Amino acid sequence: MSVFCGKYSDQLISTAAYIATPGKGVLAADESTNSIGKRFVSMNIENVETNHRRYRELLFTTPNALNYLSGVILFEDTLYQRSSTGKLFVDVLKDGGVIPGINVDKHKVKVAGTNGETTTQGLDNLAKRCREYYTVGARFAKWRAVFKIGPTEPSQLVINQNANGLARYAIICQENGLVPFVEPDILVAGSHDIETCAKVTETVLAAIFKALNDHHVLLEGTILKPNMVTPGSDSPKVAPEVIAAYTVAAFQRTVPAAVPGIMFLSGGQSEVVATTNLNAINQFVGKKPWTLSFSFGRALQKTTMEAWSGKEENVEAAQAAFLTRVKANSEATLGTFNANFVEDESTGNSPR
Repeated sequence: MSVFCGKYSDQLISTAAYIATPGKGVLAADESTNSIGKRFVSMNIENVETNHRRYRELLFTTPNALNYLSGVILFEDTLYQRSSTGKLFVDVLKDGGVIPGINVDKHKVKVAGTNGETTTQGLDNLAKRCREYYTVGARFAKWRAVFKIGPTEPSQLVINQNANGLARYAIICQENGLVPFVEPDILVAGSHDIETCAKVTETVLAAIFKALNDHHVLLEGTILKPNMVTPGSDSPKVAPEVIAAYTVAAFQRTVPAAVPGIMFLSGGQSEVVATTNLNAINQFVGKKPWTLSFSFGRALQKTTMEAWSGKEENVEAAQAAFLTRVKANSEATLGTFNANFVEDESTGNSPR
């Protein structure tokens, strides 16, 4: 098998290795203007660009928080924004030892002939955009492909389309100096059991890595951002240790050891549940040749946004909430999070 050996190969490998540093994770702060706007409206925060920038600055300047992060995924607008002191957010992150990344996929579209399944757009002009993002300071990118579990889903058609879309995106990124985050998001919605989720996860990942190999993607310069293997949202819950066993087994069967890091998406899990499950995965005894960490959005930000509520006088409390979350997830990447420690999920309060 031949792999990508372009001028960025060494940089891609070192960047991916740094992102996968044990004890660190990735903040997904790449909510689109529409997505963050909906969250603001739900919390009675005025949905204006100024507040979008103020909120991101709150996150990026939380004292000591960047110590627990290796990367931050940005929305395109945020990549060019500046802090209140006039400093580019990209430089704020780099000065804190954190690698800036960028969300490069576009909207999902339905695949004809399927039961509402989707594929992701955004390959048009992707190379040009990657070159521009690299110039600004981004060093990795993210592309999300969505799969749903149902009686006949995911279909082989959609698995193949999304696998090849992810692979094409990945090699374009690498040709232009960006480490690709490959994100197959198998949705938790449904009444399926954990065995079904495991089977679908293995099938999807096998197809994706076949496509990555076919497109000569450099696996050592790639990060996987998958779901954890869990029961459907309408199915009885299982213990974190069970989730850990199924999740690690699915990766052992499909993810090459050349991949340096697996950074989980939270997949709608609450903050505490996502952290507890990540901790259990890292405590699981078995072959795990990859760093198993986090790339969370809402599971790092929910209580932070609630604490802030758009008010300047709440910044300190919001930053304290954010620091609690990144520190807890850093511990979970090492398997040292105290899973018996009870937090108030409504506020994120703890006696830490």
